Amino acid sequence: MQPYSRMLCTLALCVYTCAGHAAEAPSAGDARAAFEASLHYETGDVELGGGIASLHLNPAFRYLAPGDTARLLTEGWGNPSGDGTLGMLLPVNVGPLDPASFGVVITYEEEGHISDADADKIDYAEMLRSMKERTAKSNEERRKQGVSEVELVGWAEPPHYDAASHKLYWAKELAFKGAEEHTLNYDIRVLGRKGVLVLTAVSGMAQLESIKRDMRDVVAFTDFKPGNTYAEFDPTVDKVAAYGLAALIAGGIAAKSGLIAKLIALAIAGKKGIAVVVIGAVAVLRRLFGKRKSGGSA
Repeated sequence: MQPYSRMLCTLALCVYTCAGHAAEAPSAGDARAAFEASLHYETGDVELGGGIASLHLNPAFRYLAPGDTARLLTEGWGNPSGDGTLGMLLPVNVGPLDPASFGVVITYEEEGHISDADADKIDYAEMLRSMKERTAKSNEERRKQGVSEVELVGWAEPPHYDAASHKLYWAKELAFKGAEEHTLNYDIRVLGRKGVLVLTAVSGMAQLESIKRDMRDVVAFTDFKPGNTYAEFDPTVDKVAAYGLAALIAGGIAAKSGLIAKLIALAIAGKKGIAVVVIGAVAVLRRLFGKRKSGGSA
């Protein structure tokens, strides 16, 4: 065979091989589907924290255990940390990597029994004014840390406390500098014998009405189990928290846990981490694919 002919054959073989590799390599959609399929959901009745509390899920929600929650937060949403939760709630009608999706992160803070004696005395208008001032003052420190400045616009849903069920919920509208859409930070607190269940959802304000409806359901189906309920508080043996209901609400944006703060950062970034993880997963799979094709070990 002439050198020119050999060159053409070699080139044709290279093109054929590369085309075959491209066809077999996983796409971004394949990586996304594989990740979503790897998550294990629970429905119906779910125990939290080894029996501290329970969820009686309605058909609109599904639950991820702490392990899969950490994977979704880190691998799926690009959050640097996903540990320390009791799991997460996700809507059934939308995939976890869909831009319209949101998650309700569940944690438990055992800092003592929280008295609700001040429930009827809280001036929420004055509280909001004070929170706005503190948020504005915090921006100087945020600038030093290279974090986006934020404005507390107001209540997206004013605080409401149900004295019979000992459940508290409220929502804030936040405006982060440089973000096109305002951020919704929706909070639920369920008071118990020794601590409080914390349920937090972060999304865009465009989803306010749908999330308000969904979170009302979450309030209804989340409860402490017998032995941990608010009514079972024993002042002779149980610790009393150093703060009341007002402090639960007015804790401020700066006081948010690292996990929730990072969730807010993802929300104002438009969940850019989703695209990053899907593209990153494809890149990893292609590297593994290439190793196997070349005879190397994965």
